[in-house]
Amino acid sequence: MTPRAAASVPQTKPHDARLEARISADLHTTVKRAAEIQGRTVTDFVVHALQIAASQAIEEAYQIQLSLADQQAFAQALIAPPKPNAALKRAFAKSKKLLAA
Repeated sequence: MTPRAAASVPQTKPHDARLEARISADLHTTVKRAAEIQGRTVTDFVVHALQIAASQAIEEAYQIQLSLADQQAFAQALIAPPKPNAALKRAFAKSKKLLAA
């Protein structure tokens, strides 16, 4: 399973892990108010926000990894370009005809 696919898999197992965090009274008030606005419990609001943040962090890391791999492939193609294959030669010939017209 790719990191992208893993990030979007919904939680289907029973809740068997616990997470605790100490936060300021101001943040608690803000989270409580946001949960009320959305009609959620504070726990549901925090779990939902945590799922979104975690998925986004994984997605961003995956994109960065792909970007680095793509950069390396691009640089390698510039350093040692492959020889033109038959399809590329036909494309160049066709473009010369089109541009000459």
